[in-house]
Amino acid sequence: MNGSEASRRDSGRDGGARPTIKAVAAAAGVSTAAVSQAFNAKGRISEATRRRILDAAAELGWSPSATATALRSARTRTLALVVRRPTDVLGADPHFSELITGLEGELAPRGYGLLLHLVADVAEESALYERLAAEGRVDGAVLTDARADDPRPPLLRGLGLPAVLLGAPHPDAPVPTVGLGNQGAGIHEAVDHLMELGHRRIAYVSGPGELLHTGLRRAVFEETLRLKGVEPAAVLSTDFSEAAAVAATEELLGMTERPTAVMYANDSMAVCGIGAAQRAGLRVPDDLSVVGYDNLPIGRWLHPRLTTVDQQVQRVGAAAARALLAQCGEDVPHVALDDRPRLVVRESTGPTDRPAPPITSSPPYGKT
Repeated sequence: MNGSEASRRDSGRDGGARPTIKAVAAAAGVSTAAVSQAFNAKGRISEATRRRILDAAAELGWSPSATATALRSARTRTLALVVRRPTDVLGADPHFSELITGLEGELAPRGYGLLLHLVADVAEESALYERLAAEGRVDGAVLTDARADDPRPPLLRGLGLPAVLLGAPHPDAPVPTVGLGNQGAGIHEAVDHLMELGHRRIAYVSGPGELLHTGLRRAVFEETLRLKGVEPAAVLSTDFSEAAAVAATEELLGMTERPTAVMYANDSMAVCGIGAAQRAGLRVPDDLSVVGYDNLPIGRWLHPRLTTVDQQVQRVGAAAARALLAQCGEDVPHVALDDRPRLVVRESTGPTDRPAPPITSSPPYGKT
């Protein structure tokens, strides 16, 4: 036995305290979740890694207690929803309230609870899933905000945790995806609506660039305009916060040729944009037309009421809950999401008084 092995044995057995799963993970050079997988025969770890973990555990004299093993094998009837948003942004964005309402409408009647966590970045989120899996605290997770090269689906698959990813259906995704189809249709309808009202200087205020839906919607916005022979007045990215939405709106209104219409990536930012425009002395929609995205209740309470794209947030949340419950072995009905985002026209959009050139004809975007 070499010196490091002796030291490792001494620290585990002779220090007086019972060795821990963290000590085993450190000795084997793996995560605590991997140690759990090695002993529970769950997840996907190589035989070499499993053997290294078992050897380290034997050397330290550690084994999972019978109580802990029973707890891990039992159902917690709890599902995780982890959101990468600052607390102030989450509190001000009713989107997640609508999503949680949809989830809870399916979970609560079946005796399941929802564990909500806020994290700052993908590294913190991944570490949280590993901890939740190692401690056996949840039966599965709902993933939000799909990204390119998203590390979370393969991580959860490796941890043996059922998961669903909110977003456009994708047959090659590592975990089931839940969302409306033809995601660009609502943006296309919104652009068409504004152009029919005579708008040609149309700007777009998007969310963070790394999100898949940000790139998709922005691409549809730009493509729809250009197919009609018009260039976007501006495209600005934000972090979805109130301050960023107001700053983006003020920047747009300060342009030499300011936009006559602005589309926002969600309803909360659109509400902030309307407020910023009104404080600048502009009338909505007489001087500036505004379009949101989500169709949240706040859009109906506002004056003028908000024109927006309905993406059926509650319905998507309910479908995600059913899909995850089915993975957990529950007998739940499958209800297909066979619709697409659709424009809801209200009072925040109106004709522009500026002369507009003719619209170049273009084919409709997608199918109804």
